[in-house]
Amino acid sequence: MPDNELFLIDANILITPQEQYYPFDLAPNFWVQMAEKIEEGSIAILDMVKDEILVSKEKDDLATWFDNLKVGCYVNHKQQDIINKYSEVLQSIQTNPCYKEKALRAWAQEKVADPWLIAAASIFGFTLITIEKRANKPSQYNPSGNPKIPNVASDFYGKVEDLFSMMRKLQIKLA
Repeated sequence: MPDNELFLIDANILITPQEQYYPFDLAPNFWVQMAEKIEEGSIAILDMVKDEILVSKEKDDLATWFDNLKVGCYVNHKQQDIINKYSEVLQSIQTNPCYKEKALRAWAQEKVADPWLIAAASIFGFTLITIEKRANKPSQYNPSGNPKIPNVASDFYGKVEDLFSMMRKLQIKLA
């Protein structure tokens, strides 16, 4: 891993492991190491991702864990350069015949972090980490109403990887 590679994570990088394969009671070491990497700033957190994690009405294990972190690299999506890039991301979906109008409406919603993640990663050179997989390339003959981060990000900043790639690069081990 390059010494300066920083990772920006989608909320699903924390939600999916906690719900499906690394629950706190079975894989506590995963969460200890993730906390260390977030607190030292190797893993950046977008404010909207934090909000998505903490939105739970009742503090679940993930919200409690996250609420106790001291985030080392916190990214506010209201920075002007991120706002400008966000506009470009939405415009690319709007003008691309491979996407339906529904795709733009979905990503333009106030609390949808995906276009903001792409904008922030593009501006700061972060490696964007998500569980989302690249969809079959949409075409003008079969436009998509459901944009995926890896597809859209490739038009702005092609550095999108998955959780396991980040774990390897940051040497996060389960044992």
